[in-house]
Amino acid sequence: MDRKKENVRLEITDGFPADKALKKFKRLCDAFGIVKEYRAREAYQKPSIKDREKRENAEKRRRKTLSKMRGGGRKI
Repeated sequence: MDRKKENVRLEITDGFPADKALKKFKRLCDAFGIVKEYRAREAYQKPSIKDREKRENAEKRRRKTLSKMRGGGRKI
C-alpha cells in the first residue's frame, strides 16, 4: 500500500463540550478506518484464512439479499 496516511486532527475551542468532542473524534476515526485497521493488525491471519472468510461473508450477504428479494424472513 503506497497511499499516504493522514493523521486525524480535531481542533476544538474553549467551551466546546468534551462529550461532543469525543463523539466527533470517534466519527473521524471511523471515517479514516483507524479502528478497522487496528483490529486487522491486532492478530496475524494467514492469507488463506482471510480469503475463506471473505468468501463466506460474500455468500452470507448474497443469501441475505436473495431472502429479502423473495420476501423471506420469519413471520409470526
